[in-house]
Amino acid sequence: MKKNKIEIDFYEAASTENMESIEVRLINKAKSAARKAYAPYSGFSVGAAVLLENGEIITGSNQENAAYPSGVCAERTALYYAGSTFPDVPVKTMAITALYQDEFVRLPVTPCGTCRQVILETQRRYNSRIRIIMFGEELIRVVDDVICLLPFPFDKVG
Repeated sequence: MKKNKIEIDFYEAASTENMESIEVRLINKAKSAARKAYAPYSGFSVGAAVLLENGEIITGSNQENAAYPSGVCAERTALYYAGSTFPDVPVKTMAITALYQDEFVRLPVTPCGTCRQVILETQRRYNSRIRIIMFGEELIRVVDDVICLLPFPFDKVG
């Protein structure tokens, strides 16, 4: 048996100072979306903003439900809305952040496993890489391809 290694390329920054203006705008849209979350059970409000190839920005927030599995994450809310509104337009970039106890998180939040799978499916659907910006007040982490977050994805058989 051969041992293999996976390397993941990512960027980190302490602030938005050297980021492109559209990326800062996406982060701010994700922050605004987090404030619109419905999270009475977890108290963890997540916001996502996606930039489409046509320049449109779509936002989403997590929407919880007492029947726990019925809730939807911010990333999927934004991606599903983008896909239903602009079905032929690829997603270029997604920004994600979260509020906890009315404060934005210090360290970046990452998409859950289900969201990683959905983001990857969206990337494959359009054959176009999706850049993911994960924002925290003290650290911003960026990957240029969602496969960096899900190196062994569930895939179609055959």
